[in-house]
Amino acid sequence: MAGVNLGIDFGGSSIKAGLVDIAQGAIAGEMISVPTPVPSTPHAVVEAIRGIDTRLPGATSVGFGFPSVVKQGRACTAANIDHAWIGTDVSALLAEALGRRAAFLNDADAAGLAEMRFGAGRGVPGTVLVLTLGTGIGSAPFIDGKLLPNTEFGHLEMRGDSAEHWASARVRTELSLGWPEWGARLSEYLAYMERLIWPDLMILCGAVSTHFDAFAPFVTSRAPIRPAALGAAAGVIGAALAAA
Repeated sequence: MAGVNLGIDFGGSSIKAGLVDIAQGAIAGEMISVPTPVPSTPHAVVEAIRGIDTRLPGATSVGFGFPSVVKQGRACTAANIDHAWIGTDVSALLAEALGRRAAFLNDADAAGLAEMRFGAGRGVPGTVLVLTLGTGIGSAPFIDGKLLPNTEFGHLEMRGDSAEHWASARVRTELSLGWPEWGARLSEYLAYMERLIWPDLMILCGAVSTHFDAFAPFVTSRAPIRPAALGAAAGVIGAALAAA
């Protein structure tokens, strides 16, 4: 299908995917989700993606958003994923497996690209910080619409540990935190970000962003905060855009 790419968003518990109309920034049809393989080795994940590609045929190119620093198509880090990914040329691996061009990028960067072009950050000047709250915390800062890729602000130290071990959505679930308790933790993390880069807007992505109205009363920040306008589809749409 002309103008339609397959976007794939890798998560700690599931892999989401959909065909994306890249001109409209919208899912063309259904978005599907499959469990993340355990262990999540390159071979196992590529086989899962083969299955996704079979269920969603017709894409011109494929974009894959992944929780890693990505340089020249290779995974350079492996936080919350199998360490066998480090050093893997994922763009080449996917292109060979699927028989078409594939783009590979950090998952938070993918979500940020979608939100800045079609979502909550569209037309916003200055410094915008997109954060993905899931198994970890991903970050994607934009300055006047231009992405600074591969930041790892979720791994900054807080309270003697990685920040994502204090304020991620996974921590909220594992500790059975209520919205007030988790909101206080998230506020502490956002204040840290504000001291570092003084954003003009912060956009919160990830499945938890669909509950924004529930936790927003318990979150404080100097900068305005918006939930992802594209919801759970942001990472899928951004990955497809990267492949355009």
